[in-house]
Amino acid sequence: MKSKKFRNKPLAEINVVPYIDVTLVLLVVFMITAPLLMQGVKVELPKANSTPMETKENEPFIISIKADGTFWIDEKGTNKIETLTTIKSQVSKVLRQSPETPILVWGDGQVAYASVVELMSELQRAGAPSVGLVTQPPSN
Repeated sequence: MKSKKFRNKPLAEINVVPYIDVTLVLLVVFMITAPLLMQGVKVELPKANSTPMETKENEPFIISIKADGTFWIDEKGTNKIETLTTIKSQVSKVLRQSPETPILVWGDGQVAYASVVELMSELQRAGAPSVGLVTQPPSN
């Protein structure tokens, strides 16, 4: 009888199992972190029937007004209190770099109307073509 010699030939297949594992882990990470990306100061948003904004590729610039009338900016995941003059300068700087950045105002339902109008006029002077007011849909 002839003895057969088994040679180890190089295997030319790519093992994709580790790539699938990494992809699934990344998918889970992105699913968990996606809701956390749009941050802001906790405010009681007013309830209104409105249509959602069109989603754009740029991240929105978020300004929050708390019930006590203080202005907050969400900047790189950190919330910090600001004055109207610094808000105006930061918004104009952001709009110079990226003019299509959406500006969103999260105003507490109990905030004075004058504070919202004052903020809107400062944003207009900063060059914001439009400002979105964030609301919650009413619960039925």
